[in-house]
Amino acid sequence: MNLTAFNKDFFDFLQRCPTPFHTTKHMSSRFLQAGFIALHENDEWKVKDGQGYYCIRDDGSIIAFKIAASGKENTPWRMTGAHTDSPSLQLKPTPIRKSHSLNQLCVEVYGGPLLTTWFDRDLGIAGRVSLLANNALLNRTIDFKKAMAIIPSLAIHLDRTANKEHTVEKQKQLYALLFQSTEKDPPFMDLLLQQISHEYPELTFDALLGYDLFCYDTQGPALLGLNDDFIASGRLDNLLSCFVSMQGLLQKNTTGNCLLLCSNHEEIGSSSLAGAHGTFLPSVLKRLLPDPALFSRLMNSSHFISLDNAHATHPNFSEKHDPQHLPLLNNGPVIKYNSNQRYATTGRSAAMYKTLCHEVNVPIQTFVMNNDLTCGSTIGPIAATSLGIQTVDIGAPSLAMHSIRETTGAKDPYMLYQTIAHFFTRPSLPMTEA
Repeated sequence: MNLTAFNKDFFDFLQRCPTPFHTTKHMSSRFLQAGFIALHENDEWKVKDGQGYYCIRDDGSIIAFKIAASGKENTPWRMTGAHTDSPSLQLKPTPIRKSHSLNQLCVEVYGGPLLTTWFDRDLGIAGRVSLLANNALLNRTIDFKKAMAIIPSLAIHLDRTANKEHTVEKQKQLYALLFQSTEKDPPFMDLLLQQISHEYPELTFDALLGYDLFCYDTQGPALLGLNDDFIASGRLDNLLSCFVSMQGLLQKNTTGNCLLLCSNHEEIGSSSLAGAHGTFLPSVLKRLLPDPALFSRLMNSSHFISLDNAHATHPNFSEKHDPQHLPLLNNGPVIKYNSNQRYATTGRSAAMYKTLCHEVNVPIQTFVMNNDLTCGSTIGPIAATSLGIQTVDIGAPSLAMHSIRETTGAKDPYMLYQTIAHFFTRPSLPMTEA
């Protein structure tokens, strides 16, 4: 796959995945098309050598894996981890209020978005609905696929300090316009019922019992810059990493035991049923490796690559970066370091990834946070802690992280993919002394 084809597929992926639930649904369809078999946690598993499988938890997290063609009990695991969620605005359980002839959406802040970027944007609504049908509970994804709402800014004439002091009062200012009030305003649940019927015309159900819905920017991804140097899109953090990992695992010539984890709720700390702090990944691995001694032995010789976007050097704010570590767009993947293990990278774990990059002629960059600032974290330290596995934190360089519309280099996703593809296909991984 060349760069042009890769980015075209990537843009399609971004368009199809406005929420974590849509992401796992789309990824599972891609794995099914490639011959992977669906597994469910409440079933007994019987896996075969050389076969691919996937499993979804709580609709927002997915694990996919391929078993080695032979000798799986003695073959180390190659794993990647990313997250399906992005900072957003989530609809409240009672989602509508009326104010001055307008019906507005009531939202709650999910994660840590750059809130000022959410104003004056065309917002769609998508997510998961929970239904009752014949005494069974069903979950379905919905996406209105249109601009449904907008959070208008206050005019400069009414706030002359707006360009000097712009703090967002979340409870007061984040109501989004949904529709003009009339004598017979449709209840919000009726709007959802209409959309469910539109997307699932053959589905019959008794009641709509709940939902997990989010706002998202309806503007699609785009190449931009004089020479198409950049990619701008919503949810690059961290759908970029999910896509790269998926494409790497979908290769037909993968080697050994290979696994992908894309988990929900990383942006709010990962402590949930579907989050990386939960039991999903350890549970799956222990079902595949039920002997505790074998599990410990293989984890000790396995590798985990945690993928999450890295901070590229902002040309207008270079003083915010460490002067010896200035990652640039379109200059290769970034290895992320932190002495307090907010990133799981060590010199030892980085050596393995550097070897992969050198072998496929992909340049490497490094990132360390400015000492006066505090860095974020990833699921990398969680995997290292829960599994006892060598872990390296990497990512594509990006600007405006947690904005409603982020920017990365046009070549960066593809270069990251080249290294992950090599990770999954190299005949054997470089090993270090015990």
